[in-house]
Amino acid sequence: MEKDFEGWHKLKPNLDANRKTPTFQEREIWWCSIGINIGNEENGKSEMFSRPVLIIRKFNNVIFWGVPLTTIIKDSQYYYKISFQGRDVCVMLSQLKMLDSKRLTTKMGQLTIEQAKNVGKVLRNLIP
Repeated sequence: MEKDFEGWHKLKPNLDANRKTPTFQEREIWWCSIGINIGNEENGKSEMFSRPVLIIRKFNNVIFWGVPLTTIIKDSQYYYKISFQGRDVCVMLSQLKMLDSKRLTTKMGQLTIEQAKNVGKVLRNLIP
């Protein structure tokens, strides 16, 4: 499948010009315009080049670590299965990325404290 780098590059200036950014918190899952990326880095979908992203760590009102989610369930140390809104999804731990809140579009919901703690433990175990 051919990647739409041109479409993504046309959207980026509009995202960057967004002066009003949403209020977000750790544990929340948002639709996030992560774009079209290089090689095996996870890509967004649709005209907004977005996908669900779990907010792992909020550094300030605009910058956070986010991890994309997928409905493809894999048995791997780099994928962690959770239940969200009655559906099994995987947190793609290897795709942890620093993101700006200008990329956030729609809040989908929030993980429980216990779910978020479990994701954090698994993520920490990946870092030597």
